Amino acid sequence: MYELIIANKNYSSWSLRPWVLLSVLEIPFQETLLRFGDGPAWDALRALSPAGKVPTLRDGQTVVWDSLAIAEYLAERHAGVWPSEPIARAWARSAAAEMHSGFSDLRGTCSMNLGIRVRLHARSAALEGDLRRVDALWREGLARHGGPFLAGPSFTAVDAFFAPVTFRMLTYGLSLSAEADAYAARLRALPAMERWYAAGVAETWRDPGHEEEIRQVGEWTADLRAV
Repeated sequence: MYELIIANKNYSSWSLRPWVLLSVLEIPFQETLLRFGDGPAWDALRALSPAGKVPTLRDGQTVVWDSLAIAEYLAERHAGVWPSEPIARAWARSAAAEMHSGFSDLRGTCSMNLGIRVRLHARSAALEGDLRRVDALWREGLARHGGPFLAGPSFTAVDAFFAPVTFRMLTYGLSLSAEADAYAARLRALPAMERWYAAGVAETWRDPGHEEEIRQVGEWTADLRAV
């Protein structure tokens, strides 16, 4: 059975991607969660993976790190990770790769924190540009492939790569077009996404540095996390 090493669900957007992909596709795996700031646990991860980062997938003696590499490794072994139709598959891979390497202002301004609600002090032109691109990409995928997911009728890796964005929208009150907002709501309503969210807000551990970064960009209007 695969072992997927992740970090705190409240904060770790990178960990969410392979976790939700494995979960929705019902590929069996064992979850190992490393808490941010737990030095010995992360030292053990660095001994396993040179990058020393999450997510990391173990398959026997094989170690795969980076969320995109994990998706491709799984695609070699399981149907449904990418669309079967070649044109849809090419589009899905391109969109996922764009998410993987881009949208730096969206990531930097609106870092993932599931259980709080934030009113941003300001929305820079760069952030607005990232949001317009997300909106256009989602509407393109839905229109080209017929929905309800980005590359067609089934959830695939491209949806997993944009799953953290849908939680950022909830946290920071971000709204896109009607089509894009509906898609985000569909992703958040998936049972696997609901399980991740519930586990994240139930966590009581806090990352002070991460919390302070968010206080710099906006006013906290609610904290729904466990005490």
